[in-house]
Amino acid sequence: MTGSPASDETEFVIGRGKVVTTDDDAPAGHLGTYRARDGSSGAPLHIDLDGPHAMLIVGKRGYGKSYTLGVVAEALSRARGVAPVIVDPMGVFPTLDQPSDGEPVPAEVVSDPEITTTTLDPRSWCALLDLSPESGAGGLVWQAAQDESTLADMRANVEATEAPAVDKRAAVNHLDLADSWGIFDPDGLDARDLGGGEVTVVDVSGLDAAPMNAVVRGVGEALYRARVDEEIARLPWYMIDEAHTFFQGVGEAALETILTRGRAPGVSLVLATQRPSAVSEVAVSQSDIVVSHRLTSEADLEALDAAQPTYMQTSLAERLPTSPGEVIVIDDATETVHSANVRMRETPHGGDSPNASDVDVDPHPRLSTDD
Repeated sequence: MTGSPASDETEFVIGRGKVVTTDDDAPAGHLGTYRARDGSSGAPLHIDLDGPHAMLIVGKRGYGKSYTLGVVAEALSRARGVAPVIVDPMGVFPTLDQPSDGEPVPAEVVSDPEITTTTLDPRSWCALLDLSPESGAGGLVWQAAQDESTLADMRANVEATEAPAVDKRAAVNHLDLADSWGIFDPDGLDARDLGGGEVTVVDVSGLDAAPMNAVVRGVGEALYRARVDEEIARLPWYMIDEAHTFFQGVGEAALETILTRGRAPGVSLVLATQRPSAVSEVAVSQSDIVVSHRLTSEADLEALDAAQPTYMQTSLAERLPTSPGEVIVIDDATETVHSANVRMRETPHGGDSPNASDVDVDPHPRLSTDD
């Protein structure tokens, strides 16, 4: 069992539906340890990496949500038969490719991600550019996206029509805006780039919301289609940090497709968010594994309570942890709930907040003689 300590003890694997021994050959990742009532750590706790899952990691800022996502990414990078991809809107996961305290973590960072224009269907192009499909400019963009496969050809398509000049000009201006984002290229990311065993970090931290959503859509569509068409052998694990950002844009369609139809082709989705109330109900209800750090917002607690399983005898709010690194894990496969401590990262965590006390400057610089 990948990620397990060498022993003959029986250990529990979240998401597998059974207790297994450490010589089990199916891949699993070390998530942490059970947490006793006094806060101490107990037996190791693992997460299944063998079959497809929908996983939701939640927690308020500063309590370890992104840290836990990094732990999952580390485990996936060492598991056989999977293709881990993580979308990083905050620029905190490139540290995965730095030296590890344990086994090496194979990782590749894509700093300037690009996708093909055909990733988006005509309706999504209109949504991305904030154009109504019924408007003159929106109709032109719709037709161009349906007929062409590059931005240059889409622009030429619009200019070649006999539409009113004002509509053509508006459509071209919007396509030029999309071009300025620098994310569309005929040779953009595809499943062959993303389907390796190393964890691929897609760094979108330098992008605005619209192009960021387009990349999330593009990568998700590429992974899903590749498995449906049997173009890649490995099972993708698509991990999204700050997932609430992508449930108000064109990225949502790809995420919900994987949530509702990803199990059959073997595509897993891991969503991490500090605002579970801002993701769709589908994201909460379809998650078979929920890892919850501390939450205090009433809206966020209500979002999780609405999907609380019947086998959970007490309310989630009553069981939520209070300290960073502590979690409650809800596992539908075994219909069990676990209190746990997340293990330490083996690669540096890039999400720590800076402190003013760490800045080495004179707190009272002398005024210049010109003042």
